[in-house]
Amino acid sequence: MSVLSVPGYQLTPSSVKQPLATNYINNFDFLNQYLPDTYEKEFERYGNRSIASFLRMVGAEMPSNSDMIKWAEQGRLHTQYTGVTTTGAAAAGSQTFDIGTGTCVFRIGQTVILSSASETTNEKTQKGIITALPADDQFTVAFYGAAASSGFAAAATDIIAFVYGSEFKKGSNGMLGSLEAQDDIFENKPIIIKDKYAVSGSDMAQIGWVEVTTENGATGYLWYLKSEHETRLRFEDYLEMAMVEGVPADSSSAALTYLSTGATTTAAGTEGMFHTISNRGNVWGGGYPTTLADFDAIIQRLDKQGSIQENALFVNREFSFSIDDMLAAQNSYGAGGTSYGLFNNSEQMALNLGFSGFKRGYEFYKTDWKYLNDPTLRGGLSAGNVNGVLVPAGSTTVYDMVLGKNAKRPFLHVRYRASEAEDRRYKTWMTGSAGGANNSDLDAMEVHFLSERALCTMGANNFFIFED
Repeated sequence: MSVLSVPGYQLTPSSVKQPLATNYINNFDFLNQYLPDTYEKEFERYGNRSIASFLRMVGAEMPSNSDMIKWAEQGRLHTQYTGVTTTGAAAAGSQTFDIGTGTCVFRIGQTVILSSASETTNEKTQKGIITALPADDQFTVAFYGAAASSGFAAAATDIIAFVYGSEFKKGSNGMLGSLEAQDDIFENKPIIIKDKYAVSGSDMAQIGWVEVTTENGATGYLWYLKSEHETRLRFEDYLEMAMVEGVPADSSSAALTYLSTGATTTAAGTEGMFHTISNRGNVWGGGYPTTLADFDAIIQRLDKQGSIQENALFVNREFSFSIDDMLAAQNSYGAGGTSYGLFNNSEQMALNLGFSGFKRGYEFYKTDWKYLNDPTLRGGLSAGNVNGVLVPAGSTTVYDMVLGKNAKRPFLHVRYRASEAEDRRYKTWMTGSAGGANNSDLDAMEVHFLSERALCTMGANNFFIFED
């Protein structure tokens, strides 16, 4: 039997990358191929992974050179007392009331409105003039109504009272006493945020190129600094999340002990936006509003606050769809409200089933907040989640306790530590003995990141947070 010539084993390698019959392997075996076909460009399977955009949209940044940031916000112009009680039954058209605790700021000669929902004998709302202040927390009223039908039940405990003016008889002296403006003093402290990326000198000598397109618009080829670049992006996300999620440490917390310097106990943590709104703002505890009546309740609450006309809703996807469905339901044309407006129905038209905002007393603009949707962040929580926040637009005037003067400030803004000698807004530096660094004997390059900052939430009474 003769020996046959087997195609594929009689190969003549080519000196150039040229496909010829003499260098073609026709019995392909993957295990023998040492140059696999690889993609140079990364596939962006998660799209834009960064979530740092919220504060850039609604806030501002400004320097501070103190460990503590303090500001004063205006108090209410008028005073209303709730839960006022009577000290006894009305007599001869006069009755004494007790505010409970504190010093009553009402003065003799002022006219007041008093109302009690539980009153059954006389009018639920009555008017009178203050004739005496028997004690710091008490005031006596002479009613304008007939003596027999004036006053409230001796056991009334739900009376609401406020001043609407004053009245004096001819030739009388002026008002006794005066009122001082009451400001609410708030403060917050910056925290130090750090991160680091390290690569050894040996790994730096093994170059592997990857073509990338990153979240901040950079494109091109990277090698070991690819991880450094992602560390930087991650750090920028931390800068925003720390300002949103930060909480102050309780006085007996282990975190306070850990963060204290030696035997000196210092404050730890910072007041983030969620914490501030939950404590000084408005909280919707039912997940999120789903009907127009729910939003009416929100609007009525805003009426009692600063009445800011324009507000932005930063919401997760479920809340966003709920708003779209609510607005669509207001349309009486078309099944399910799909005909949102008048249009020429053509095969080239895409039906828009979403809304960017609406107006009902106030203007509301809706924006999806990626942080609340990201499954590795807030979007991955199964309980106790935040579904969105309502942020007032514009700026407010506050008294800066450090500057000692009134200043216009955005409702949300970041204060970072800075002076003529040190700017800690966003610091980055290299250490080691590789990659251009030559300031230590470490056989590696380390890239350090640092920032010291705090978020100031001005006028938190105008914010809403929507919680599960």
